Amino acid sequence: MGDLLKASLKDIYSSRFLARQIAERDIKAQYRQSYLGIIWAFITPLATAAVWVFLNLSGTIRVTDTGIPYPVYAFSGTLIWSIIVEAINAPTSSTNSARSILTKINFPKEALVISGIYKLLFNSSVKIVLLLAFIFLFGIGFHWSIFLLPVAIFIALVFGTTIGLFLTPVSILYRDVGKIVSVGLSFLMYATPVVYAIPDTGIMKTLMEINPISPIILTTRNMLTGTMPEYLGYYIVIILLAIPLLFVGLVFYRISIPIIVERMSA
Repeated sequence: MGDLLKASLKDIYSSRFLARQIAERDIKAQYRQSYLGIIWAFITPLATAAVWVFLNLSGTIRVTDTGIPYPVYAFSGTLIWSIIVEAINAPTSSTNSARSILTKINFPKEALVISGIYKLLFNSSVKIVLLLAFIFLFGIGFHWSIFLLPVAIFIALVFGTTIGLFLTPVSILYRDVGKIVSVGLSFLMYATPVVYAIPDTGIMKTLMEINPISPIILTTRNMLTGTMPEYLGYYIVIILLAIPLLFVGLVFYRISIPIIVERMSA
């Protein structure tokens, strides 16, 4: 496994220019014929948050105290969630978009993963600006922990990409898997403190506390708003697990994709 990982990291470095070209092509193609352009990157999470804010303000639903203005809580939660979901889907999306050349051109397949990360960094940078605008708009103001926000976002990207690397080969072979993942993530959002806080009691409290995405959402939001992290220990554990799993995922991707390409060309 060590040799495979070393070869994978070597190919990542050697294909960095190719990965950037693929990312630039995909980003331009994504927004070329779109009037709203990059705005589409966060229309969906903003719309989701806006619905919850409206329901809360109208009294239709009552959420537990979040400790910060609810619009900031909901908007930050949905935007951070969208970054994680996009990171989970990125390896599959990048690999699927290159189906036409995978069977014709021999190149390091890791370039597809890195191109996906480039696109994630581009989209996430826009969302970070929007997150910062929200906290100043609602009077939370500046906190030193804001400087850690890019680090927290990068950790969220690493976590999502790690999951995506394991899902990609299966999702390419069986398209139903991608649909199941999409539906599963939709349900998982409501077992994560995205639009409402962790309850004080009950089964949802247990589910949300063991959910590995919860500390990522909460700690990133804490850094954004300058509040004390409650799940910092669990957050550090997730980071320590995600890093070695990322390397395992790269090896798994390196081994499985050529087999899938051979099966596609047969």
